[in-house]
Amino acid sequence: MTNNIVPTISSGIKGPLGVLHLPRLWQKASLDAAGLLHSDYPGCGQGYDQMVLDGIGIDRDAFLAFIATKPTYVETETWISANATKLDADSIAALNASIIGYNHKDETRAAILAAVGMPDEGKILDAINLNNLDDWGSFHASVIMCA
Repeated sequence: MTNNIVPTISSGIKGPLGVLHLPRLWQKASLDAAGLLHSDYPGCGQGYDQMVLDGIGIDRDAFLAFIATKPTYVETETWISANATKLDADSIAALNASIIGYNHKDETRAAILAAVGMPDEGKILDAINLNNLDDWGSFHASVIMCA
């Protein structure tokens, strides 16, 4: 087993509850709880991770304690359904819109694109796609190139 696993579920993916980024948060937090997450990634960070927890009304510590039990994704959504205080359609829509509409700062965008060897032509602004490129570059460097 490796403790260098790069999460590759995109923030643009929803599970059955319809919450963007929740599958990625589950994957990162689960990998971290198992001691397998790549050191460049937080198990539960202050960006999209916290936006999701706040957006659906889930206590961070309670979520991480639940994740420590090693639930499947479906078990996680079941737990979320039982514990979230803001899981109504309007709250989910507002959260998803904030995730889709979030753009990285210019410096962050430039650094990600430079790291993956892509010119910064100002065409890719959203954090979801920039984070995808960053993940794929990290995955390639730490898994494919080390094999």
